[in-house]
Amino acid sequence: MSRLFPFPLMTITLTLFWLILNESVSPGNILLGAAIGIVLPIIARPMVPEGYPRIRNPWKFFRLMSFAGVEIVRSCLNVSWVILTAKKEGLNSQFITVPLDMRNPYGLMLLSCLINSTPGTVWVEILPGRDELALHVFDLHDAQWWVDTIKTRYEQPLIEIFEEKEIAK
Repeated sequence: MSRLFPFPLMTITLTLFWLILNESVSPGNILLGAAIGIVLPIIARPMVPEGYPRIRNPWKFFRLMSFAGVEIVRSCLNVSWVILTAKKEGLNSQFITVPLDMRNPYGLMLLSCLINSTPGTVWVEILPGRDELALHVFDLHDAQWWVDTIKTRYEQPLIEIFEEKEIAK
């Protein structure tokens, strides 16, 4: 990783996306796409944690993404049904807290993406000094079910995917 190209794959991807979006490979578009591909990663560099994420268990990552895709579709159908059929006074929209064991910034980022991609839930923040996730649920029926689901179905696989196992002494 160099100062000019902190994320070479991102530089190439941004340049290619620029060319695809403009439907042109003229020299001007290539130059502008390359400039965007070089400048944006340099600007974004301070926001990225050190090092690249290491996926320690690719099979578990694939299973988690497959499960999350099914869960997103299922939740989309459920939220749509609630919106179309429920009365406003029948909704129980609440904030809950979920204690987190994960510390890996890439794992936390992916957890936030998965939660925010699921209709009916919104990651609000990690409560400072408490290692708890503040979560808004559109129609809450059982807070403990949400805590258990996030801990077992999302956080635990993400810990296994991103965090190094502790070595027994």
